[in-house]
Amino acid sequence: MFSFLKFSTNLSHSPKIILMLAVMLFAGFFMTRLTKLLHLPHVTGYILAGVAIGPHILGLVDTDAIARMDFVNDIALAFIAFGVGQYFKTVTLRQSGHKIVAITLWESLSAAVLVTAPMYFLFHFSLPFSLLLGAIGCATAPASTIMTIQQYDAKGPFVNLILQIVALDDAVALIAFSICAAYVQASNAGVVSAGLILKPVLFNLLALLLGFLFGFVLHRAVDTDRSVQHRLALTIAIILMLTGICAAMDISPLLSCMILGACYINIGGSQSLFDQANRFISPILLIFFVLAGARLNLPSLLTAGAAGIAYFLIRIGGKYLGAYAGCLITKTERKARNFLGLALIPQAGVSIGLAALGQRLLPGETGTLLSTIILSSGLLYEIIGPACAKASLFLSGTVSAKEKNPPSGKLPSSV
Repeated sequence: MFSFLKFSTNLSHSPKIILMLAVMLFAGFFMTRLTKLLHLPHVTGYILAGVAIGPHILGLVDTDAIARMDFVNDIALAFIAFGVGQYFKTVTLRQSGHKIVAITLWESLSAAVLVTAPMYFLFHFSLPFSLLLGAIGCATAPASTIMTIQQYDAKGPFVNLILQIVALDDAVALIAFSICAAYVQASNAGVVSAGLILKPVLFNLLALLLGFLFGFVLHRAVDTDRSVQHRLALTIAIILMLTGICAAMDISPLLSCMILGACYINIGGSQSLFDQANRFISPILLIFFVLAGARLNLPSLLTAGAAGIAYFLIRIGGKYLGAYAGCLITKTERKARNFLGLALIPQAGVSIGLAALGQRLLPGETGTLLSTIILSSGLLYEIIGPACAKASLFLSGTVSAKEKNPPSGKLPSSV
């Protein structure tokens, strides 16, 4: 079978891409059978599957096919951002008040600053590289934490605090990355000036406005007496149109699609639409993560070396210390203050997408190094993340020792 798949690389582009998609879907599925036994998130299995079938091991997916499927990144990120938007309900934000926002800013921006500084001053990487790596360090992958919370049926103020923060966390990362990307794009032009920085910022503001307007269009288009199939078709069309416009302006669709989702849910949109979109996007996300694993340049792991280890450890410290400081300033109870940071360690999803965007912005080997650090660290974070989230629930007293082995033993699926 392997010889047949390798022979397929000699085919014309369309058959080859179709075969590669089939290989990625099969590989992602079968690898999750293994990671499920190890109680690891599906995303870990998808990335490992990509590494296995990628150019450096089995070679079932070649670099040409990977390059031709680059559009998958934008589509997957657009739907991820659209899903993040549903958590920005004004009612919830009013109830949470400044407390959740303050803690989120402290834990995310502390990680960003603590990552950026040593990369620039200690390892002497370029400022664009250091800024983008720090911005990506803001992000947290909620899937592993939420999976653990569901496994132990954990409830209470501490759990609510975690869920609200991880919902806002990716939004902070998206905004921070967009600002840093605007600077990097301007610096790539040769001379950094206010005008060069202002241009991508204005384009991003225009994209935000379009996301807001498209939210009203989406509401009018789908929240009528339409079939489920037509609702989903119109939703996909609107998200893809917004993504295409952003691509034409050479900016990320992340913020605009997040605003699209937030606007839609706040003007009376249906939660079921997000559930339908999630079901549609699941196989695309699988391909997205497998592609991310296939892009992992294994030889460059050696070049990442101390910088990769430093990023892995410093981000953990930044998340923990930032969460502690935010809770201290907002006078959050001591147990939450001591253990919240443990629940914010996992990193995948949005961070992997941002790494792909960062790789486009940075030249050659520097872009590859950025992607390698994020992907390799992401695998480690997804392995230790569930254990850290579990520890935070037990140490905070949210879950008692009697509930250590839940009766069902069933883990919800997680991307």
